[in-house]
Amino acid sequence: MAALSAPQRNVIVNLLGLPLDERPDFCAMLLPRLVELRARFGRPHWIIIDEAHHVFPHDWQATSTAMPDALTGLVLVTVHPHHVAPAIMTGVSLMLAVGRDPAETLRAAADALKAPAPEVGKVDLKSGEALAWHPREGGAPVQVRAFPPRIEHKRHVRKYAEGELGPDQSFYFRGPDGRLNLRAQNLRFFLQVADGVDDDTWQHHLRQHDYSRWIRTALKDEELADDVAGVEGAVDATPDLPAGESRARIRAAVEARYTAAP
Repeated sequence: MAALSAPQRNVIVNLLGLPLDERPDFCAMLLPRLVELRARFGRPHWIIIDEAHHVFPHDWQATSTAMPDALTGLVLVTVHPHHVAPAIMTGVSLMLAVGRDPAETLRAAADALKAPAPEVGKVDLKSGEALAWHPREGGAPVQVRAFPPRIEHKRHVRKYAEGELGPDQSFYFRGPDGRLNLRAQNLRFFLQVADGVDDDTWQHHLRQHDYSRWIRTALKDEELADDVAGVEGAVDATPDLPAGESRARIRAAVEARYTAAP
């Protein structure tokens, strides 16, 4: 709050140090103070909540007290709109869907809003494009393009390297017989567990392309997924490639992109 008291300043609140179940209570205390500051000085102009389904979970009881009746300038980023608290979702006036199936994303968001889903056909979005829809106004969604950032950056670098990914996004080393259940909640643990598991377990997931699939779907890092898929493909072409070599190649690919990883 002291940092925000100075004009012309943007503030990022990083909650990686808090367990997932403590983050909603933290935000329940912080958000009213941000609203009070805005009422006095007109800032912060925008409040952006990443991973909104963790910060405002569906069963969060504090929502009604932490959120004013009409809060503008709030951006919610989530891959699970139906997991966001209904009291938060009711204030949504604009939805922007990205990814491979934006139409399905809008349908899921409409269901979370208890609103009729828009009629959308197959949409093929290019990089930087989104499907925009005003749920209160109805009508058809519109394909839009965002202005590219002036500074290139990596998204969620520290989070993926050493943060706490949820159980649904973590990687699990189970082995060919399913006897293991070793969870890697980020890339740091992934590399540590990868060094410790037996060769059969490592090779089992490698041959099934589980590593690149996890990176592509959970971490949303296409470039790293492609690099790891290249290692998996090399094993397909050369089945007798030593496990130690494939481990080293994947470690090198991770460390090249995520300097926070060991």
